[in-house]
Amino acid sequence: MIKKSVFSNTVVLAVIACLLWSSAFVGVKIGLKYHTPFQFAGVRFTISGLLIMMYFNNLKSYWGQLKGAWQFIAKVALLQTVLIYMLFYSGINLLPASASAMIIGSSPLFISLVSHFTLHNDKMDWLKSISIIFGVVGVALITFSRSNLPVGQQISLLGVALLLCNNLVSGFANVLVTKKPKQLSPVVLSSASLFFGGLALVVISIPIEGYGLKGVSVEYFVSLGWLSFLSAAAFAIWFTLLGRPGVKVSELNTWKFLIPVSGAILSWLIMPDEKPELVSIIGMLVIASSLLVMNYSNRKANRLAARAGK
Repeated sequence: MIKKSVFSNTVVLAVIACLLWSSAFVGVKIGLKYHTPFQFAGVRFTISGLLIMMYFNNLKSYWGQLKGAWQFIAKVALLQTVLIYMLFYSGINLLPASASAMIIGSSPLFISLVSHFTLHNDKMDWLKSISIIFGVVGVALITFSRSNLPVGQQISLLGVALLLCNNLVSGFANVLVTKKPKQLSPVVLSSASLFFGGLALVVISIPIEGYGLKGVSVEYFVSLGWLSFLSAAAFAIWFTLLGRPGVKVSELNTWKFLIPVSGAILSWLIMPDEKPELVSIIGMLVIASSLLVMNYSNRKANRLAARAGK
Protein backbone atom coordinates (compact mmCIF):
# COMPACT_ATOMS: atom_id res chain seq x y z
CA MET A 1 0.00 0.00 0.00
CA ILE A 2 2.82 2.42 0.82
CA LYS A 3 4.62 1.87 -2.46
CA LYS A 4 1.39 2.28 -4.40
CA SER A 5 0.62 5.63 -2.74
CA VAL A 6 4.16 6.92 -3.27
CA PHE A 7 4.19 6.13 -6.98
CA SER A 8 0.77 7.69 -7.50
CA ASN A 9 2.03 10.98 -6.05
CA THR A 10 2.13 13.80 -8.62
CA VAL A 11 5.56 15.06 -7.54
CA VAL A 12 7.14 11.59 -7.59
CA LEU A 13 5.74 10.84 -11.05
CA ALA A 14 6.82 14.26 -12.38
CA VAL A 15 10.39 13.67 -11.13
CA ILE A 16 10.48 10.19 -12.71
CA ALA A 17 9.30 11.56 -16.07
CA CYS A 18 11.87 14.37 -16.00
CA LEU A 19 14.73 12.01 -15.11
CA LEU A 20 13.71 9.78 -18.02
CA TRP A 21 13.66 12.74 -20.41
CA SER A 22 17.05 13.93 -19.17
CA SER A 23 18.65 10.74 -20.49
CA ALA A 24 17.33 11.37 -24.01
CA PHE A 25 20.05 13.85 -24.99
CA VAL A 26 22.84 11.29 -24.85
CA GLY A 27 20.69 8.67 -26.59
CA VAL A 28 19.78 11.04 -29.41
CA LYS A 29 23.40 12.12 -29.97
CA ILE A 30 24.43 8.44 -30.21
CA GLY A 31 21.57 7.57 -32.57
CA LEU A 32 22.27 10.52 -34.87
CA LYS A 33 25.65 9.00 -35.70
CA TYR A 34 23.73 6.28 -37.56
CA HIS A 35 20.42 7.85 -38.59
CA THR A 36 19.19 11.18 -39.99
CA PRO A 37 17.30 13.38 -37.49
CA PHE A 38 13.67 13.30 -38.68
CA GLN A 39 13.71 9.63 -39.64
CA PHE A 40 15.34 8.59 -36.37
CA ALA A 41 12.72 10.56 -34.44
CA GLY A 42 9.92 9.02 -36.49
CA VAL A 43 11.07 5.43 -35.93
CA ARG A 44 11.56 6.11 -32.21
CA PHE A 45 8.06 7.53 -31.66
CA THR A 46 6.31 4.95 -33.79
CA ILE A 47 7.80 2.25 -31.56
CA SER A 48 6.91 4.26 -28.43
CA GLY A 49 3.28 4.51 -29.52
CA LEU A 50 3.12 0.76 -30.10
CA LEU A 51 4.62 0.08 -26.65
CA ILE A 52 1.94 2.16 -24.92
CA MET A 53 -0.76 0.55 -27.08
CA MET A 54 0.37 -2.89 -25.90
CA TYR A 55 0.29 -1.64 -22.29
CA PHE A 56 -3.33 -0.41 -22.70
CA ASN A 57 -4.32 -3.99 -23.63
CA ASN A 58 -7.92 -3.23 -24.70
CA LEU A 59 -8.08 -2.78 -28.45
CA LYS A 60 -11.86 -2.34 -28.61
CA SER A 61 -11.81 0.56 -26.13
CA TYR A 62 -8.64 1.94 -27.73
CA TRP A 63 -10.10 2.17 -31.24
CA GLY A 64 -13.40 3.47 -29.89
CA GLN A 65 -11.64 6.38 -28.17
CA LEU A 66 -9.43 6.92 -31.21
CA LYS A 67 -12.46 7.18 -33.49
CA GLY A 68 -14.34 9.49 -31.13
CA ALA A 69 -11.47 11.98 -30.63
CA TRP A 70 -9.36 11.62 -33.79
CA GLN A 71 -9.37 15.36 -34.53
CA PHE A 72 -7.99 16.25 -31.10
CA ILE A 73 -5.43 13.43 -31.29
CA ALA A 74 -4.33 14.67 -34.71
CA LYS A 75 -3.74 18.18 -33.30
CA VAL A 76 -1.66 16.82 -30.42
CA ALA A 77 0.32 14.56 -32.77
CA LEU A 78 1.05 17.45 -35.12
CA LEU A 79 2.10 19.82 -32.34
CA GLN A 80 3.58 17.56 -29.65
CA THR A 81 5.30 14.97 -31.84
CA VAL A 82 5.86 16.29 -35.37
CA LEU A 83 6.61 20.00 -34.93
CA ILE A 84 8.32 19.85 -31.53
CA TYR A 85 10.60 16.99 -32.45
CA MET A 86 11.50 18.37 -35.86
CA LEU A 87 12.78 21.40 -33.94
CA PHE A 88 14.33 19.26 -31.18
CA TYR A 89 16.25 16.85 -33.41
CA SER A 90 17.39 19.62 -35.76
CA GLY A 91 18.64 21.67 -32.80
CA ILE A 92 20.36 18.90 -30.90
CA ASN A 93 22.10 17.81 -34.11
CA LEU A 94 23.91 21.17 -34.05
CA LEU A 95 24.76 21.29 -30.33
CA PRO A 96 26.60 19.30 -27.64
CA ALA A 97 24.22 17.07 -25.67
CA SER A 98 25.00 18.88 -22.39
CA ALA A 99 24.21 22.32 -23.85
CA SER A 100 21.00 20.94 -25.40
CA ALA A 101 19.91 19.59 -22.01
CA MET A 102 20.44 22.97 -20.36
CA ILE A 103 18.56 24.94 -23.03
CA ILE A 104 15.63 22.49 -23.12
CA GLY A 105 15.65 22.72 -19.32
CA SER A 106 14.50 26.34 -19.60
CA SER A 107 11.18 25.19 -21.14
CA PRO A 108 9.14 25.81 -17.92
CA LEU A 109 9.81 29.53 -18.40
CA PHE A 110 8.23 29.47 -21.85
CA ILE A 111 5.39 27.24 -20.69
CA SER A 112 4.58 29.71 -17.90
CA LEU A 113 4.39 32.53 -20.45
CA VAL A 114 2.04 30.55 -22.69
CA SER A 115 -0.09 29.52 -19.70
CA HIS A 116 -0.35 33.14 -18.57
CA PHE A 117 -1.87 34.24 -21.87
CA THR A 118 -4.03 31.17 -22.56
CA LEU A 119 -5.29 29.90 -19.18
CA HIS A 120 -7.35 32.06 -16.82
CA ASN A 121 -6.20 30.23 -13.66
CA ASP A 122 -2.45 30.12 -14.37
CA LYS A 123 -1.22 33.72 -14.39
CA MET A 124 2.23 35.25 -13.98
CA ASP A 125 3.28 37.30 -10.95
CA TRP A 126 6.39 39.38 -10.26
CA LEU A 127 8.34 36.39 -8.92
CA LYS A 128 7.62 34.39 -12.07
CA SER A 129 8.69 37.39 -14.16
CA ILE A 130 12.01 37.54 -12.30
CA SER A 131 12.50 33.82 -12.86
CA ILE A 132 12.03 34.29 -16.62
CA ILE A 133 14.68 37.02 -16.69
CA PHE A 134 17.08 34.73 -14.81
CA GLY A 135 16.29 31.93 -17.22
CA VAL A 136 17.09 34.09 -20.25
CA VAL A 137 20.41 35.08 -18.63
CA GLY A 138 21.23 31.41 -18.01
CA VAL A 139 20.50 30.45 -21.62
CA ALA A 140 22.64 33.38 -22.83
CA LEU A 141 25.57 32.26 -20.64
CA ILE A 142 25.38 28.73 -22.03
CA THR A 143 25.03 29.97 -25.61
CA PHE A 144 28.09 32.19 -25.57
CA SER A 145 30.27 30.13 -23.25
CA ARG A 146 31.99 28.48 -26.24
CA SER A 147 32.21 31.52 -28.48
CA ASN A 148 36.02 31.68 -28.19
CA LEU A 149 36.59 27.99 -28.93
CA PRO A 150 37.77 26.66 -32.32
CA VAL A 151 35.19 26.26 -35.09
CA GLY A 152 33.36 22.95 -34.64
CA GLN A 153 33.37 23.23 -30.85
CA GLN A 154 31.38 26.46 -30.67
CA ILE A 155 27.69 26.46 -29.89
CA SER A 156 25.53 26.99 -32.98
CA LEU A 157 23.20 29.98 -32.66
CA LEU A 158 20.83 28.26 -35.10
CA GLY A 159 20.80 25.21 -32.83
CA VAL A 160 19.98 27.40 -29.82
CA ALA A 161 17.20 29.17 -31.76
CA LEU A 162 15.66 25.86 -32.82
CA LEU A 163 15.61 24.53 -29.24
CA LEU A 164 14.14 27.79 -27.91
CA CYS A 165 11.39 27.54 -30.56
CA ASN A 166 10.90 23.95 -29.37
CA ASN A 167 10.37 25.27 -25.83
CA LEU A 168 7.77 27.79 -27.00
CA VAL A 169 5.80 25.23 -29.03
CA SER A 170 6.01 22.86 -26.05
CA GLY A 171 4.13 25.45 -24.00
CA PHE A 172 1.22 25.45 -26.45
CA ALA A 173 1.29 21.64 -26.61
CA ASN A 174 1.06 21.31 -22.80
CA VAL A 175 -1.89 23.71 -22.70
CA LEU A 176 -3.59 21.80 -25.52
CA VAL A 177 -3.28 18.47 -23.67
CA THR A 178 -5.07 19.93 -20.62
CA LYS A 179 -8.12 20.49 -22.86
CA LYS A 180 -8.49 16.85 -23.91
CA PRO A 181 -12.02 15.37 -24.01
CA LYS A 182 -13.01 13.73 -20.71
CA GLN A 183 -13.74 10.39 -22.35
CA LEU A 184 -10.25 10.23 -23.88
CA SER A 185 -7.74 8.29 -21.77
CA PRO A 186 -4.31 9.97 -21.42
CA VAL A 187 -2.75 6.59 -22.26
CA VAL A 188 -4.66 6.43 -25.56
CA LEU A 189 -3.80 10.06 -26.29
CA SER A 190 -0.08 9.58 -25.68
CA SER A 191 0.03 6.30 -27.61
CA ALA A 192 -1.89 7.50 -30.67
CA SER A 193 -0.18 10.89 -30.88
CA LEU A 194 3.27 9.28 -30.67
CA PHE A 195 2.43 6.49 -33.15
CA PHE A 196 0.78 8.62 -35.83
CA GLY A 197 3.14 11.53 -35.24
CA GLY A 198 6.07 9.13 -35.61
CA LEU A 199 4.71 7.79 -38.90
CA ALA A 200 4.23 11.36 -40.13
CA LEU A 201 7.86 12.17 -39.29
CA VAL A 202 9.06 9.14 -41.28
CA VAL A 203 6.97 10.22 -44.29
CA ILE A 204 8.23 13.81 -44.02
CA SER A 205 11.83 12.65 -43.74
CA ILE A 206 11.87 10.68 -47.02
CA PRO A 207 11.79 13.62 -49.48
CA ILE A 208 14.01 15.74 -47.18
CA GLU A 209 16.58 13.20 -46.00
CA GLY A 210 16.15 10.24 -48.35
CA TYR A 211 17.03 6.85 -46.87
CA GLY A 212 18.42 8.04 -43.57
CA LEU A 213 20.10 4.96 -42.07
CA LYS A 214 23.90 5.39 -42.23
CA GLY A 215 24.74 2.04 -40.65
CA VAL A 216 23.79 -0.04 -37.63
CA SER A 217 25.53 -1.34 -34.52
CA VAL A 218 24.65 -2.59 -31.07
CA GLU A 219 25.11 0.99 -29.87
CA TYR A 220 22.43 2.19 -32.32
CA PHE A 221 19.85 -0.41 -31.28
CA VAL A 222 20.48 0.19 -27.57
CA SER A 223 19.99 3.92 -28.17
CA LEU A 224 16.78 3.39 -30.18
CA GLY A 225 15.40 0.90 -27.67
CA TRP A 226 16.04 3.13 -24.67
CA LEU A 227 14.66 6.25 -26.36
CA SER A 228 11.51 4.39 -27.42
CA PHE A 229 10.95 3.10 -23.88
CA LEU A 230 11.58 6.42 -22.13
CA SER A 231 9.25 8.26 -24.51
CA ALA A 232 6.48 5.74 -23.93
CA ALA A 233 6.87 5.92 -20.15
CA ALA A 234 7.48 9.67 -19.79
CA PHE A 235 4.68 10.82 -22.11
CA ALA A 236 2.16 8.41 -20.59
CA ILE A 237 3.04 9.76 -17.13
CA TRP A 238 3.03 13.42 -18.23
CA PHE A 239 -0.27 13.30 -20.11
CA THR A 240 -1.85 11.59 -17.09
CA LEU A 241 -0.56 14.30 -14.74
CA LEU A 242 -1.74 17.13 -17.04
CA GLY A 243 -5.23 15.66 -16.88
CA ARG A 244 -5.39 15.50 -13.07
CA PRO A 245 -7.79 17.93 -11.38
CA GLY A 246 -6.03 20.85 -9.73
CA VAL A 247 -2.71 20.37 -11.57
CA LYS A 248 -1.55 23.60 -13.22
CA VAL A 249 0.55 23.49 -16.37
CA SER A 250 3.19 25.95 -15.15
CA GLU A 251 3.53 24.34 -11.71
CA LEU A 252 3.89 20.82 -13.10
CA ASN A 253 6.48 21.90 -15.65
CA THR A 254 8.59 23.54 -12.93
CA TRP A 255 9.89 20.06 -12.15
CA LYS A 256 11.65 20.09 -15.51
CA PHE A 257 14.46 22.02 -13.83
CA LEU A 258 15.85 18.54 -13.16
CA ILE A 259 16.36 17.97 -16.89
CA PRO A 260 19.27 20.37 -17.50
CA VAL A 261 21.09 19.25 -14.37
CA SER A 262 20.85 15.48 -14.79
CA GLY A 263 20.98 15.69 -18.60
CA ALA A 264 24.20 17.67 -18.58
CA ILE A 265 25.81 15.42 -15.96
CA LEU A 266 24.94 12.31 -17.97
CA SER A 267 26.37 13.90 -21.12
CA TRP A 268 29.63 14.79 -19.37
CA LEU A 269 29.90 11.26 -17.97
CA ILE A 270 29.04 9.33 -21.15
CA MET A 271 29.99 11.46 -24.17
CA PRO A 272 33.81 11.33 -24.63
CA ASP A 273 34.09 14.76 -26.30
CA GLU A 274 32.04 16.71 -23.74
CA LYS A 275 33.46 18.17 -20.54
CA PRO A 276 32.04 20.60 -17.99
CA GLU A 277 33.03 24.24 -18.32
CA LEU A 278 32.76 26.88 -15.62
CA VAL A 279 30.54 29.29 -17.60
CA SER A 280 28.22 26.44 -18.68
CA ILE A 281 27.90 25.30 -15.07
CA ILE A 282 27.12 28.86 -13.95
CA GLY A 283 24.49 29.12 -16.70
CA MET A 284 22.96 25.83 -15.58
CA LEU A 285 22.85 27.03 -11.96
CA VAL A 286 21.21 30.32 -13.03
CA ILE A 287 18.50 28.40 -14.94
CA ALA A 288 17.96 26.05 -11.99
CA SER A 289 17.73 29.06 -9.64
CA SER A 290 15.18 30.76 -11.87
CA LEU A 291 13.02 27.66 -11.84
CA LEU A 292 13.30 27.35 -8.07
CA VAL A 293 12.09 30.97 -7.80
CA MET A 294 9.14 30.01 -10.00
CA ASN A 295 8.43 26.99 -7.82
CA TYR A 296 8.44 29.23 -4.73
CA SER A 297 5.99 31.57 -6.49
CA ASN A 298 3.67 28.66 -7.25
CA ARG A 299 3.75 27.42 -3.66
CA LYS A 300 3.08 30.94 -2.35
CA ALA A 301 0.09 31.30 -4.65
CA ASN A 302 -1.28 27.94 -3.48
CA ARG A 303 -0.97 28.97 0.18
CA LEU A 304 -2.82 32.25 -0.48
CA ALA A 305 -5.54 30.42 -2.40
CA ALA A 306 -5.93 27.92 0.45
CA ARG A 307 -6.30 30.71 3.01
CA ALA A 308 -8.83 32.53 0.83
CA GLY A 309 -10.86 29.33 0.55
CA LYS A 310 -11.22 28.93 4.31
